[in-house]
Amino acid sequence: MEKDRLRNTFAVATVSALLMVVGCSKKEAKVTPPGQVPPPAPTASLTASPDSILRGQSTELSWHTQNATDINIAGLGTVPASGSRAVSPVDSTTYRLDAKGLGGTAESSARVTVTPPPPPARSQMSLDQLFASNVKDVFFDFNKYNIRADEQSPASSDAQFLLQHPELKVVVEGHCDDRGSEEYNLGLGDRRAQTIKAYLVQSGVPTDRISTISYGKEKPFCSQDDEQCWQQNRRDHFTRQQ
Repeated sequence: MEKDRLRNTFAVATVSALLMVVGCSKKEAKVTPPGQVPPPAPTASLTASPDSILRGQSTELSWHTQNATDINIAGLGTVPASGSRAVSPVDSTTYRLDAKGLGGTAESSARVTVTPPPPPARSQMSLDQLFASNVKDVFFDFNKYNIRADEQSPASSDAQFLLQHPELKVVVEGHCDDRGSEEYNLGLGDRRAQTIKAYLVQSGVPTDRISTISYGKEKPFCSQDDEQCWQQNRRDHFTRQQ
């Protein structure tokens, strides 16, 4: 009997121990909470309209982003999340947009093709007509042969035209009003012609394309005896050398 009692006591203790283990296991088991939802990834788009322009024209860049806190367009710098901007690239350019946010980065690009403008239509004017329209006389003060400040511009334009037309040769005629002796005015007219020749050569026109002659007061452009007329006769006049 004693053995049966001990056997039963051991069985009860064993069952109790097992129940305690199972109970402890149940208490320690935990349900893993769901993970945090990751932040959404940024999106970005960039377009150019039109995407092909002539040099000197402009195009409009437009962009739109989402879930981004730092948006940058190369060449433009930091920009808002969405917007547009007119640009005038000199050469063909690819604009790149980078959008960064907590969820990562996104990129987009837009290519603008720039084409040089077509050359201007060739003038239908003859060379003689072009010469007459573009080469202007240079006027002088009384008894002077230096280029006046207000005559620097026409002198410069004459030089530029001759540089653009290397086939042209010119004769610079020195003229004077009718006051003073013939001999004096021939000398003054020569000095005026030489002044303009030196200016043209300094501007880059080869010296062998320029001849000079002095007419003094022999070939007046105006025959009235007053200052307004005299002023018109104090000049260097250009003619084409054939």
